[in-house]
Amino acid sequence: MSTAQALKLELLEWLATVHDQEIIKELAKWKEEHQRVSIQQYNKELDEADAAIDKGEYYTQQEVESRSKSW
Repeated sequence: MSTAQALKLELLEWLATVHDQEIIKELAKWKEEHQRVSIQQYNKELDEADAAIDKGEYYTQQEVESRSKSW
């Protein structure tokens, strides 16, 4: 068994013992944020972004710089 496989097994065994709902929620949130999208989903998001740009729904560099000063 490789080191990575052993570590995954150790994590699975640990996760099976976790009862704290906050930890479980945080792990689920992390998974959602780090899950890769399919190439189809990626292309769909690119098409949506292109459509928004075509409709003028974007900020210029100058607008972004101006807005960021108030952060």
